[in-house]
Amino acid sequence: MSDFDETSAWLAEQLPSLLEKYDVPGAAWALLQGDRIIDGAAGLLNKATGVKATADSLFQIGSITKLWTSTLVMQLVDEGKIELDRPIRTYLPEFGVADRDAAEQITARELLNHTAGFEGDIFTDTGVGDDCVEKYVALLRDVPQLFSPGEQFSYNNAGYCVLGRFVEVLRGKPYDACLREHLIAPLGLAHAATDPYEAIKFRAAIGHIEREPGSGYLPAPVWAMARSNAPAGSMFAMRPRDLVAFARMHIEDGRAADGTQVLASETAAWMHDHEVSLPDLGLMGTSWGLGFERFDTPAGAIIGHDGTTIGQSAFLRMVPEAGVAIALLTNGGDTVSLYRDVVGRVLDALTGRRLPALPAPPSAPRKIDAERFIGTYSAQVFDLTVSQDDDRRIWLEQVPKGVLAEMGEKPERTELVFYRRDMLIPVEADRGMHMPHAFLGDDGTGRALYLHVGRAVRRAGA
Repeated sequence: MSDFDETSAWLAEQLPSLLEKYDVPGAAWALLQGDRIIDGAAGLLNKATGVKATADSLFQIGSITKLWTSTLVMQLVDEGKIELDRPIRTYLPEFGVADRDAAEQITARELLNHTAGFEGDIFTDTGVGDDCVEKYVALLRDVPQLFSPGEQFSYNNAGYCVLGRFVEVLRGKPYDACLREHLIAPLGLAHAATDPYEAIKFRAAIGHIEREPGSGYLPAPVWAMARSNAPAGSMFAMRPRDLVAFARMHIEDGRAADGTQVLASETAAWMHDHEVSLPDLGLMGTSWGLGFERFDTPAGAIIGHDGTTIGQSAFLRMVPEAGVAIALLTNGGDTVSLYRDVVGRVLDALTGRRLPALPAPPSAPRKIDAERFIGTYSAQVFDLTVSQDDDRRIWLEQVPKGVLAEMGEKPERTELVFYRRDMLIPVEADRGMHMPHAFLGDDGTGRALYLHVGRAVRRAGA
């Protein structure tokens, strides 16, 4: 029996018990090695209806959609229609943010690698019409610039909506139509849905959420987020097999399984390469490419992306030089622990590469003076306030705003402890994770200018 056969047999056998262990209602997976693909599923698509998950079930892939958007952009590069380092306004004059100078400088490359620098968690719903992305981009003119373009990494959903609009303008058709014509059809995908009206034709998962901590996971009240954020990952759903077909194209130098050249030779490798380094957060990659998240390990890079929507979580990991990819799609529960058990085992068995260890708080953290960190850091969707009490314990209060408040998110208070220089970490895990908080820059008084949690959140008033 080959390692591939043994690994896929282990997945099929162990997944049901792992779902129970981590309170995940349902999951589906697909595994690629060379020209072989095998898939499977377990659990339920919807706890309210009891419909079982199958390998042909559709799950939302969330922000993994950004890899599809970046691929659409790079097809335009291949065709000579754009240059990555020219200002985006060369091709999209309508684009603007509050900082006019920055708007004139921002390039497609900076949008692709998340260094554009404007606030990125903007989830405004501009309707369901084909003009929704156009309307969304028009609203960005009031969005603040957090740092100069190209200065640092800050994950940016809004930037990918700009890229989606960019594709629409240059192709002369809505984003969904671009996906279907330039990626879904050439890849021969039979179960990819760009909206709920397509997804309803298949067995489709619904997300499950906890309304209160410890209350148990129940079906989410809505299936998807706003269509205006589709290029960033609010709508796209598919089978795991379809997701690894996309991964296979990237592994095979831009060629689909039938030989169709979807990307020019060497473009996929260009997208996978290191573009920008990240703060050492532990839960995200160590670096980023042109759309691709990178985990730089001693044995070599693991690339891919994650996706999270309303109660659904998706994971894609690839080791191109080994010809290996795995997709894991889920609909609630402790999905990070499930991902580490499943994807970690697969990558180790088939490529010898191991997922980096998760960050954890020290067993005996030293007490520090947190003056540099204290204060409020503000974004469109939340305020984060760091304080220190008389016992020198450090606290983080997160108060949701905007769309997060509308979705029923509640304020949370968490204790932080010293992790390493200019970094704090929560004492208690959130969904199996301790997310390090990095404090970067200087506001001119010796205090941190940014609280970085994958996004750079700027100190209020600075």
